[in-house]
Amino acid sequence: MRFSGKVALVTGAGSGIGQATAIRLASEGAVVVGSDINAAGLEKSAEMMGEGAAFHPEVSDVRNRDACHELVASVVADHGRLDVLCNVAGVARGHRVDDVDQEVWDLIMGVNVEGMFWMSQAALPHLESSNGNIVNIASNAGLMGQAYTVPYCASKGAVVLMTKAMAMETMKTGMRINAIAPGGVETNLAAAFGFPENPDMELMGRYMGMRGMAQADDIASLVAYIASDDGHRIHGSVLSIDGGMTAG
Repeated sequence: MRFSGKVALVTGAGSGIGQATAIRLASEGAVVVGSDINAAGLEKSAEMMGEGAAFHPEVSDVRNRDACHELVASVVADHGRLDVLCNVAGVARGHRVDDVDQEVWDLIMGVNVEGMFWMSQAALPHLESSNGNIVNIASNAGLMGQAYTVPYCASKGAVVLMTKAMAMETMKTGMRINAIAPGGVETNLAAAFGFPENPDMELMGRYMGMRGMAQADDIASLVAYIASDDGHRIHGSVLSIDGGMTAG
């Protein structure tokens, strides 16, 4: 029960890593507010919670600054504090550079970058008060170039350096800010990723991974470790959990 008495806010809690993270933190005693744009997904997450779990679903769009600030304010107003922010909400698409349009670019950057920033901006004062922490979900795509995923790589690279920069700015406080960089994970996001027609598999081969895909629970376990007091010395880190994909 590492999170007994603590309040956690998890974005993207309606599916995949966000859903697994919300379930994991609630199972360890946290009061979890799960945010997602998908109301049906949040209902499914609530159904999957164990007996006695404290889970509060909130439909919200992280692309909107005001919505992020209102969500954080409501969490603190309802529960008195905020100890953990897990920025999990994300989108991924595969395109050739020439096929990326404004809508695709804005969607990926809006959710993956702007959403994390607005949520973090809103949460920082409360997390400083509670000596809490932020865990951002980055990606191996933020650490290595990948064909057909230029906007996604750009967004996750931004998450990596946003994490480090915020960690530096908060260095003299008691709070912590870290990121996790998964490789492939069996989630709806991965299933819907899609690649352009007739991709060059030779270009893609080096980042397909040799140990298969992870499960969402694998990532949630690392989130729980970092966000708990067990991870009290981890600050400004980007931890890979990719089966060795970025080892060399």
